[in-house]
Amino acid sequence: MAAPRRGLRSIDGVDDSRRQPRTRRGGRPVGQVLGIPIFVNGSMILLAVLVTYVYGNYVRAELDLRDPFGYVVGFGFVLCLLGSVLLHELGHALTARRFGIGVRGITLELLGGWTEMDRDAPTPRVDALVSLAGPAVSLVLGGVATAATLALPDRTAAGQIAFQLAASNILVAIFNVLPGLPLDGGRALRAGLWWLIKDRDRATEAAGWAGRVLAFGTGMVAFWLYRLGTLTLLGMLFVLLVVFTLWQGAGQSIRLARMTRRFPLVKLRELARPLLTVPAGTPLGEAQRRRSQDPRPNVVLAVSDSAGNLTALVDPIAAERVPVDRRPWVAVDSVSRSRDAVPALPLDLSGEQVVRALQAHPAAQYVVTSGEDVVGVLRVGDVAQVLEPRRPTKQRK
Repeated sequence: MAAPRRGLRSIDGVDDSRRQPRTRRGGRPVGQVLGIPIFVNGSMILLAVLVTYVYGNYVRAELDLRDPFGYVVGFGFVLCLLGSVLLHELGHALTARRFGIGVRGITLELLGGWTEMDRDAPTPRVDALVSLAGPAVSLVLGGVATAATLALPDRTAAGQIAFQLAASNILVAIFNVLPGLPLDGGRALRAGLWWLIKDRDRATEAAGWAGRVLAFGTGMVAFWLYRLGTLTLLGMLFVLLVVFTLWQGAGQSIRLARMTRRFPLVKLRELARPLLTVPAGTPLGEAQRRRSQDPRPNVVLAVSDSAGNLTALVDPIAAERVPVDRRPWVAVDSVSRSRDAVPALPLDLSGEQVVRALQAHPAAQYVVTSGEDVVGVLRVGDVAQVLEPRRPTKQRK
């Protein structure tokens, strides 16, 4: 029930936080459970209304209830279902904490939920245990609900809810252990491949392709059942939504794995653009003329004070917005950003450290420093081009 992203989301799973920004949850906080923040996405409200209406009508017909009571039972089922999803995600979260992995929060959304963690599992064994903890909880809940169904009288509201909870939890447990990302079983598959080939990123990519095969197969089976009349149109549309989510999550896993393998290629010494400083008060047109005559590629304009110290960086977007005929009369300072407002990156950071720093402090550009000296400027688009060379990018100045 969950995720990648995103953020990486998975149909039910664990966020690969090392590759994700820290602000991806997009839900409203509703409280904490065992110290873990809980968030609810707006799509969960849509699901609650839909399930209340559909299940309320079903129960009303089955138990011969009046309109309001059928929907009350439907809403009760929704609450029990949300509780099941939360317990599933707590299985992931508490197992992760057991192995020293921090948990940032749990988000409940349209197709279930996902657990956001502050780092990857350190070993294949831990990765597998964290991934399978959620389905294990769902299986236990399914067993308890099955026992309750057998113990409760037939044709009662409690019996109907128990039966639906048994079916839904067992279905969630079985579906989520299927071997393909972004499902929990896909993460378990990744853990096994990681242990076998000793390369987490290649294992992730392989499990992502398995997820795409699984999504395609699920769609074909759903279409076949619909043609046979076994699956209703509403059921078909719901399965297609699940298939779409699976396909997206698998694709994101593949993309992120490929990006992560390219982290070592992010080298600040090579990516940092050289600086051309001009004195404060220089007309923008004159500064741009000097840059055009500089033989170095990708030069970034900067502003210095009377002592020659770097004080600001020219914002290329703001500079381009100035009409050409006005540039000789506009000081370069007016389209610049203070040096202190631009994040700094030490020159000796590794590729992975650079990517993490960019995720933690999003910006369009960064000053690259060596000790107290600024040695260049890093544009985030240049890093993106290294990580995803196949993706077309706009021409940058």
